[in-house]
Amino acid sequence: MKYLFTSILFFIGLQTSNIEKESAFQEGEWFKFEMSYSGFFKAGNATLSVNEKKLDGKPVFHVVGKGWTTGAIKWFFKVKDRYESYFDIETGAPYKFIRKINEGGHTKDVEINFDHENKIAEVIDKKHKETKNFTTEQDVQDMVSMYYYLRNNINTESLKVGDEIKTNMFFDEENYGFKLKYLGEETIKVDVNGSDVKVKTIKFRPYVMAGRVFKEEESLTLWVSADKNKIPLKIKADLAVGSLRADLVEFKGLKHSFKIEF
Repeated sequence: MKYLFTSILFFIGLQTSNIEKESAFQEGEWFKFEMSYSGFFKAGNATLSVNEKKLDGKPVFHVVGKGWTTGAIKWFFKVKDRYESYFDIETGAPYKFIRKINEGGHTKDVEINFDHENKIAEVIDKKHKETKNFTTEQDVQDMVSMYYYLRNNINTESLKVGDEIKTNMFFDEENYGFKLKYLGEETIKVDVNGSDVKVKTIKFRPYVMAGRVFKEEESLTLWVSADKNKIPLKIKADLAVGSLRADLVEFKGLKHSFKIEF
């Protein structure tokens, strides 16, 4: 299960929205997810929160993502992850990314500073006390800022089933060409904030690397609310061994009304 919670935190934050000036989110937005393994065992929780701050005098959104194991699983595979991103309020460009994780004894403590003018990412490995510079791609995002950038910049109304969305991401010490496929609309039942409701969603398939964690590159399915918020409601992952599911169970601080079906 090494890197598994990293992947799940990444995809539960991956959301899209209509391309418009009005933002899909605001300061104070907060999500909580519950994860279960093979449909029976509770595996853990994850949260995402948004706040406004200033970084070197620039107004930024500061997003913090946390993930941790719960129940019986934590006794043989304990996870405690924390991700932070500071990105420009207007453009969504990331300035600083922090990744501090402990996944079954595998630890990382990394800070990445982005210089967009010179297309450089300064990677500070605090665990090994090393600093390296890497060349980045145009309009690069970190794994957290990309969630929010896509919410504000992809026009879902123009998407057709089978269309693929591509973007550039820098993670660890590498550039990645991230891609996901649009699968259409679907109304699903969810239990959020203590209420069992039906919600119209837009459905995606993010591509992942097949191997030790995921069964194949199309192992993930993501359901996102089809309103202006584009809330990540559910994700299912077919793993090399078993399956994992993440469900949104609580939220607050939405910028727009949360639409349900009757």
